[in-house]
Amino acid sequence: MLDSVTIDQLRTLRAVAEEGSFSAAARRLGQGQPAVSQAMQRLEKQLGMRLFDRSSRVPRLTMKGEAVVAAAQRLHDDLATFQTVVGRLKNGEETKLALVVDAMFPTSALLSFVKELAQTHPGVELTLEVELLAAVTERLRERKATLAIAGADLDLSGLEQRPIALLRMLPVAAPSHPLAAVKGVITDEHLATTTQLVLSERLPSGKTGTADRGVFSAKSWRVADLMTKHALILGGLGWGHEPEHLVSEDLAAGRLVRLRLAAYEGGPPPQRPLALVRRKGTPLGPVAMWASNRLTSLCQLALGDHHTT
Repeated sequence: MLDSVTIDQLRTLRAVAEEGSFSAAARRLGQGQPAVSQAMQRLEKQLGMRLFDRSSRVPRLTMKGEAVVAAAQRLHDDLATFQTVVGRLKNGEETKLALVVDAMFPTSALLSFVKELAQTHPGVELTLEVELLAAVTERLRERKATLAIAGADLDLSGLEQRPIALLRMLPVAAPSHPLAAVKGVITDEHLATTTQLVLSERLPSGKTGTADRGVFSAKSWRVADLMTKHALILGGLGWGHEPEHLVSEDLAAGRLVRLRLAAYEGGPPPQRPLALVRRKGTPLGPVAMWASNRLTSLCQLALGDHHTT
């Protein structure tokens, strides 16, 4: 009997439950009250249970009726999702977006992007991964992602890139660290006796990692997580380079200090270019195109808020 239950019957049931009476539901649906009443009687017969208590002047839902209404609401939501997906497919839009971003991508920009995606493309399923260095492009090459935000200084062979921003990388340490007590420029001799914290990506066995850049200390600890590296530096367990947007508040609050390295005297701090990356020859659908533009704009906005002299 359930096979004969129609969406219109369930829609009418929900209208009665929401409006509180058959007559109000009839007005909402543009039907006569007898038609609504008959539709509910047929539904009760098909389901084999009483949905309404008709002992008073205005029929009220029974407990079973309330449970059926709740199930009808879930079915309505699923149907709305189904209609959205079908509509997107007809318009050539994607129903899924797989994105992988470098951990140095500003968190505020990523959060804003996800919020906008949910509002602008509510029917799109998002898969979001955060990786480091070459692990980002590896996910793209494995076809686990449609778009990537990666360092443009990596091996991008076989990939297309569009530069989006430059990250200012600042050498920093906790105030308790020995380097923070050095007056003036920090030389190679100072660095020789300290531990530098260096990022290292997680890659499958046999894959070549990113070549070291900006490693000056003879002793280094490798960390495969940006937040862990940040916590270790805050704890005074080493020094290292961090993106300016990540450490700006800590510098302002005195939880970190910027180090004057001899290697950077007379010039700006090192910069790491970020690029929007995809596989060559892979066309982007409307959602992916929208995503690429918003990620670019939000990243530039977030980094612009943190640039200092």
